Amino acid sequence: MTAANAEIVVGLSGVRQNAAVAVTVNGHVRAVCEQERVTRVRNAALVPGTLPMEALETALQAAGSPSTPIATFAAAESAIAFPAGANAVRLDHHRAHAATAHYLSGASETAILVCDRHSAEPDTRWTGSAGRLTRLEWPSAAHGFAPLFSDCASLFGFPPGQEHELEALARLDTGADADRFAEVIAYRDGALSVSPGWRQVVQEWLAGGTQLRHRARVAAAFQHHLGGMLVQMAADLRQRTGARHLCVGGGLFFNTYFNTVLRQSGTFDEVFVPPNPGNAGTAVGAALDVAGDGRATGLMSPFLGPEFDTEAIKRTLDNCKLSYECLDEGDAIATAVRALARGHLVGWFQGRMEWGHRALGHRSILASPLSPYVLDNLNVFLKHRQRHRAYGVSVPVERAAECFDGPPASPYMEFEFTPKDPDRLRPIMPEGTKAIRVQTIPATELGGSPRTRRLHEQFGEVTGLPVLVNTSFNGFSEPMVCSPRDAIRVFFGTGLDLLVMDRFVIRK
Repeated sequence: MTAANAEIVVGLSGVRQNAAVAVTVNGHVRAVCEQERVTRVRNAALVPGTLPMEALETALQAAGSPSTPIATFAAAESAIAFPAGANAVRLDHHRAHAATAHYLSGASETAILVCDRHSAEPDTRWTGSAGRLTRLEWPSAAHGFAPLFSDCASLFGFPPGQEHELEALARLDTGADADRFAEVIAYRDGALSVSPGWRQVVQEWLAGGTQLRHRARVAAAFQHHLGGMLVQMAADLRQRTGARHLCVGGGLFFNTYFNTVLRQSGTFDEVFVPPNPGNAGTAVGAALDVAGDGRATGLMSPFLGPEFDTEAIKRTLDNCKLSYECLDEGDAIATAVRALARGHLVGWFQGRMEWGHRALGHRSILASPLSPYVLDNLNVFLKHRQRHRAYGVSVPVERAAECFDGPPASPYMEFEFTPKDPDRLRPIMPEGTKAIRVQTIPATELGGSPRTRRLHEQFGEVTGLPVLVNTSFNGFSEPMVCSPRDAIRVFFGTGLDLLVMDRFVIRK
């Protein structure tokens, strides 16, 4: 298929925040890029009346179609302005979430649950079959899971968009007091039933103490109670549809506890969470829904951003007048392993950038989970976060069962696992933590990374544990790095000890 007869559909999202572009070529996603990664303005939203041109140009270049005419624009947000005279399609917002989840799952028959706080109806249910999406009739409800969780986060003092702070607190406790909310929040007849007094229950309980452990107890109780009702809703959806595969979409499913409780419930045989279940991900769903031909698209690589070859990296290093080593791949990996084994923080940059919200080994900061000071190094000196914040880890998928109890796979770091030897991983588990997010690195090119796998395997040979702390490559309050220049600036502006970009090694 030549560029001249390729059909380009561009999906757009990001009126409120995180503007993003997805490019499909003849019905297949070839590139995805968020505006913030290119402009370096965190959570950059669409400027009213404009397109995210920087992300659009970057994505078209990454798709190999920088000059091919765009056949159609697609979006699921009414405030997005399309170019004058363009062929454009607007979708229902939840339909785009459902499309992202279903089309990327690889399953031909799915039940789909969308939980989002930015829609008039926050929870919707769908079925997907052979590329066709059908919204299910369901009892309407005044309350939804995502808005309720956000409202609770605000009672803890967390601003909108910081719901992950509540999730981080909840991770420090077992949630044994979840029944305390049973009388004010319940699941009945297919919907949430919420008493106006639920806020008072949270506020009065929080007023009983200011210590971290107390706040974590309240957060965990609320999150666990909500998770139990989410499982009840999933059970109703399974009974209604008979589907074996559940796909989820919407901002609620950034929360790995909710993903995990759905997976562990056994209600569905499989639970699929896309690389970005939030609003930025609707750019992918919108494009696929418009460009689709009735087939399920199938599992998709999370590495669909821009790529910088060896010459581009070298030009940047030379332009910055830096000293560096250019090694063969084996020596570059061995150098990184030695640094990690000494407890150093390593910036790891290679290949095409991740398009999801988590670092998956192409734009990552890596660290040894065995280092006694790893959390302080990351939280205090690098990310400027609270000391109790935990980090995800990565491990080759076939080695995961040696180290953790959990689902068979978690390629996008979407599920939580329980360490089999928690004492050994104590340096990365704040007090009270029982489970941690895990990325299982696939063995295939689809979502896998041979170089990153080799790094983990060699680290395992040295330490006996093929597991590394894996967090996004960025400095304080900024987006994940995109280009070599971004990586260099963060490296020299933070406490990173070593930078490995492709085969180039940079030291301080």
